[in-house]
Amino acid sequence: MIMANKIIGQCPVCGSDMKVTELECSNCNTKVSGRFDLGQFAQLTPDQLEFVEIFIRLRGNIKDVEEEMGISYPTVRKKLDDVIESMGYSPGETADEEVAEKRNKVLNSLDEGEIDFEEAKKRLQEL
Repeated sequence: MIMANKIIGQCPVCGSDMKVTELECSNCNTKVSGRFDLGQFAQLTPDQLEFVEIFIRLRGNIKDVEEEMGISYPTVRKKLDDVIESMGYSPGETADEEVAEKRNKVLNSLDEGEIDFEEAKKRLQEL
């Protein structure tokens, strides 16, 4: 089996976006030529990709990401914002995101046994 190299999304010389120009089937060797976009994930650095993999594997649970990576909540948010910006989006927080974050904190507290069901219910109703 031939070992594949990881694809790079940015030119190491000028920093422009790279394009794939040929695809090959590993089973029947069929080749397709053209100009193919790599997608937004190819624009991420290796460190950003590692963070995204951890974030997805942990289903976006920021507390678990903190523990897994040994970093603080603000650092997780900063890394997430950096990924969002690198992919061409604005990381600006909306009111819905703030409520979702507060909801997640309440649910995490319930999950960790820090509060009981009634307290969680009360806090969620206040949001």
